[in-house]
Amino acid sequence: MRIVLYFFCCIGFTVSVAAQNSPDCRTAIPVCADMPYLGSADGIGDIEDFDPDVITESGCLEKGSVSEANIEHNTSWFVFRAGTDGQVGFDLESLSATAEWDFAVYGPDVDCVAISNGTAQPIRCNYEVNNTDFTGLGVNPENGQVGAPSVTQNLNTYDEWLEVTAGEIYYILINNFNTNFDGDPEPFSITFTGSSVNTNQNTALDCTLRDEFLGLDITACEGDPDITLSALRSPAGPDIANIRWSVDYEDDGIIDNNNLLSGPAAVAEELVIPSQIANSGRYFVEITTASGTPPTVVDDGGILITIFGPPVLQEVITLNSNLTNNPDQNNIEIIVEDLRGNGSFEYAINGGEFQDSSIFLDVPPGLNTVIINDKNGCGITDAIEFLVVGYPKFFTPNGDSTNDVWNIKGIETLADPVVFIFDRYGKLLKQLDAFSAWDGTYTGKEMPASDYWFRFEYNEAESGIVIAKTTQNHFSLKR
Repeated sequence: MRIVLYFFCCIGFTVSVAAQNSPDCRTAIPVCADMPYLGSADGIGDIEDFDPDVITESGCLEKGSVSEANIEHNTSWFVFRAGTDGQVGFDLESLSATAEWDFAVYGPDVDCVAISNGTAQPIRCNYEVNNTDFTGLGVNPENGQVGAPSVTQNLNTYDEWLEVTAGEIYYILINNFNTNFDGDPEPFSITFTGSSVNTNQNTALDCTLRDEFLGLDITACEGDPDITLSALRSPAGPDIANIRWSVDYEDDGIIDNNNLLSGPAAVAEELVIPSQIANSGRYFVEITTASGTPPTVVDDGGILITIFGPPVLQEVITLNSNLTNNPDQNNIEIIVEDLRGNGSFEYAINGGEFQDSSIFLDVPPGLNTVIINDKNGCGITDAIEFLVVGYPKFFTPNGDSTNDVWNIKGIETLADPVVFIFDRYGKLLKQLDAFSAWDGTYTGKEMPASDYWFRFEYNEAESGIVIAKTTQNHFSLKR
């Protein structure tokens, strides 16, 4: 059957091409269905796409029996965009007697962040022991085995076809579990199959994605391993006389540095970008060919690299206070220091559930806590305390040390505060400052459970001018 496959390749496809290996999802190689790809893999690359301390199993991806093995052992990543609706599969062939190839497919339209944090699960996956030279999606060309849903230890080396819709993006992880441990990469080939490929191998997968040879946009965290961009995946192949890199840091259409690095391939084939927020931007490369046909090759859209830092609380803004009557509640907004202006965060206060909105309604007066999580996976804060100035709507002076006294929460942060407490008939019962509180008594006698009124006076600076503020409202004494 191996001879039949090679014959099919020669008739059905153009000559195979070698694809530079990319062991990291964020620099996955864009591919098309018009030809087989020859690749190789050894090692896990610059960044761990699956944190072995967090993700020990993801769908059918399992930590191996070899102690140093995990679901990212010796990897290659590819990415394709469906060009038409229909059926897509692939044959992954081992070209080495010692390799043990496994794979996972993610999509549609997920990104590497979702893959690496386990949010996105593989939709096709095979980590079974291979008893043929082939594994993949569809039908095994060596023995005719038809792909089936992945079930651990079913020993089926093929999974079901993908039914794709034009425009959808999918990532393929290829992993060599059984490395030869000699430090040499092990070779494989990947050939796309399926009814849509048989109909038109030039359109089944969107071949224009290869023109974006720098890869899809990358998000990274400050302090991650450096990001390495390669010019060697361009349509020019090895036909290179000179390479020049440039960058638009603000992604506003204006090139900020037109010559980050330049020279022949030996000098400028790779651009290494340290993962620092200041290095965010859209990067471009221009390749001058040696043959002059075409004279230059560029990735017109470049590649946008966005590097996020850990979340940092800038301030908590009080939108409304229950010291005013409209609305009679404390509403706050969490402001995060966002140096790039495009961060993605979620927030939780007082041990509650996370929410995307930075605005919280009806927050209790006094000390509260907020936790901020960066949704790009770049960190989460410890619980940070913040103060909301407002009044408790009730207190319970029953000696249990909880809500036993009443005063304005956060009153100590205000200038010249004074509080007057009255019964329902307007009789003054108590005058408070920032250092005192009402215990629910008058001339040594306990006051009954009821509503009581207060008038609150304090000074506040507005636009550099000190303004006297007065508010009044009521609260409940409960026994």
